Amino acid sequence: MRTFLFAAATGFALAAGTLASASAATPAPKLTETSAPPVAEPYPDTSLAHTQVQEAFKTAAKTHRRVLLVFGGNWCPDCKMLAGIFALPDAAQWLENQFVIVPVNVGRINTNLDLAQKYGVTIKAVPTVIVITPEGHALNGDGSTALGNARSMSPQAVIDLISEWNSRK
Repeated sequence: MRTFLFAAATGFALAAGTLASASAATPAPKLTETSAPPVAEPYPDTSLAHTQVQEAFKTAAKTHRRVLLVFGGNWCPDCKMLAGIFALPDAAQWLENQFVIVPVNVGRINTNLDLAQKYGVTIKAVPTVIVITPEGHALNGDGSTALGNARSMSPQAVIDLISEWNSRK
């Protein structure tokens, strides 16, 4: 049975249990939902980030999934919308099968920035999303801020973009 550690009131989940290994990236599903409500407070306390990221990589290695680091803040409308899209049933199921997701609270873009810099990404705006292999290779450093306008994107466009990043080697 799967167990999950949920970041408080989010829609993002850091999987703590064992899942069947995903041998290859699965294409994004066709979502039935065309909109999503924003999540009020999608990011946990800033002090949890480093531990959650470490645990995510352990889980990713065991389950052969990638890590999806989602940097943002609870003050950010696009971050709240992105969390809402991630919580949609079809999106959540696909994301869970492909990734170990970690919402990283960057405060007012003044904390936990070192976690992105480790993968060659400098956070200048949020949300910033990085897809990382279990071995620590960032796959989308070139487009990590592309979801910065999540409020104006359809849920399908968001999931399709993440799927495109996930298909990279």
